[in-house]
Amino acid sequence: MTSPTAVAAVDLGASGGRVMVGIAGGDQLKLLEMHRFPNVPVMVLGTLHWDILSLFQGVLDGVRAAAGAGDVASLGIDAWGVDYGLLDEDGELLGNPVHYRDTRTEGVPRQVLSRVPAAELYAITGIQLLPLNTIFQLAAATGSPQLAAARTLLMIPDLLAFWLTGQAGAEATIASTTQLYDVRAQAWATSLMTRAGLRPEIFPPLRRPGETIGDLLPWLAAEAGLAAPVPVRAVGSHDTASAVVGVPADGPDFAYISCGTWSLVGMELPAPVLSGASCVANFTNETGIDGTIRYLRNVMGLWLLQESVRTWSARGMAADLDTMLAAAATAPALRAVVNPDDPDFLTPGDMPARIAQACRRTGQDPPDGPGATVRCILDSLALAHRRTIAEVQELSGRHVDTVHIVGGGARNPLLCQLTADACGLPVVAGPAEATALGNVLVQARALGAAPGDLGGMRELLRSTQHLRRFEPSRTGGRAWAEAARRAGLDPSPGSGT
Repeated sequence: MTSPTAVAAVDLGASGGRVMVGIAGGDQLKLLEMHRFPNVPVMVLGTLHWDILSLFQGVLDGVRAAAGAGDVASLGIDAWGVDYGLLDEDGELLGNPVHYRDTRTEGVPRQVLSRVPAAELYAITGIQLLPLNTIFQLAAATGSPQLAAARTLLMIPDLLAFWLTGQAGAEATIASTTQLYDVRAQAWATSLMTRAGLRPEIFPPLRRPGETIGDLLPWLAAEAGLAAPVPVRAVGSHDTASAVVGVPADGPDFAYISCGTWSLVGMELPAPVLSGASCVANFTNETGIDGTIRYLRNVMGLWLLQESVRTWSARGMAADLDTMLAAAATAPALRAVVNPDDPDFLTPGDMPARIAQACRRTGQDPPDGPGATVRCILDSLALAHRRTIAEVQELSGRHVDTVHIVGGGARNPLLCQLTADACGLPVVAGPAEATALGNVLVQARALGAAPGDLGGMRELLRSTQHLRRFEPSRTGGRAWAEAARRAGLDPSPGSGT
């Protein structure tokens, strides 16, 4: 490996973005935050959009700040999956991308599945059925002037890379989230696109993590104060792909929870699991780094907590998260629990009221006040983690001896301890910045400044990042099982728990 090298990592999440400088080389790996900016969706005439130009400006401001800190050898972008922008024949954007939480896909999956049966769709793509998937978003847009005029579809990180370099393409890990990607062939599923009523020609050529997309456009580089050409490099452009690179596992027998707005709960496998049981359990097989498969299921995650805090703040209530977490830690355990994946929780709104209503539907007394509501959310997330980790082992035929929690959830010790207790497995929390670190590591490896394989990169993470271990309680298993029954979160039959 070479001497320490600095790269810029753009990491966009559902609630905000940031630009980090990562320094890697030898036994060194560290992050410096250069710029942070909000990601606030906008409702226009009943449709929820991403403010993509504001996000791009945030990226530019971050690149300028990164350049001010010194030379950067390359730049990489990761973002959330499924959402896209459409370009016309001149490469102009045809409107702001629509948010995956928009309601336009209601009823659409049923229409698509009448053309391509669910089992066949899963056998090709390996992707779980979610109404927000790209295939259903595009089906909802069928007949619109925008889709008719489109000549290129770019996923969000690919769209931003196009504006930085002028080069269009589709990075494989983000492409795999569309449910239009053949997981075995690792290629676009063009026949499936045609059967779904979509035009294969709008999907650009694929590229792989580590490949150079193109140099930063000269005027952008000059504006940022960068003298030499700076390559923009494909990373694990789906943020979960980068986060899994950033899991500091020691050996293959681990499960991961990339915990933020969503909890992505699963295992890293060498090949997809496309069985009928996997399809029924609604697990997904997304493409990872170095030919791996991210075998996982989406759990609603900290979205319930984020929306609850937003609701309380809008009412003028004190909504300090640390104070509420302290109150939750002293609240009675497992008093009220819900299924975080209840469709009623998907869209923005009064989350505390929805949680209370879900409790009443299942014959439970609703939580009384913010502290009890937060405890309900965290207990419920731990139960959802418990179920998913039990099922992923059964469906994959693989054993888990440690659970790694990365992302923002790693900063929540109560959630980490509850997950350890619910799963009966040790939890290693951290790094919270796993996504940015994974982004940096893929860039640094391409530059010869990081180890050449996942095992080496993870060893570097273990030696440089702060981690915290949570041991499971040896009691309470029966209480967790009873709570799972109330919430409808029992593992599927045959999961072995």
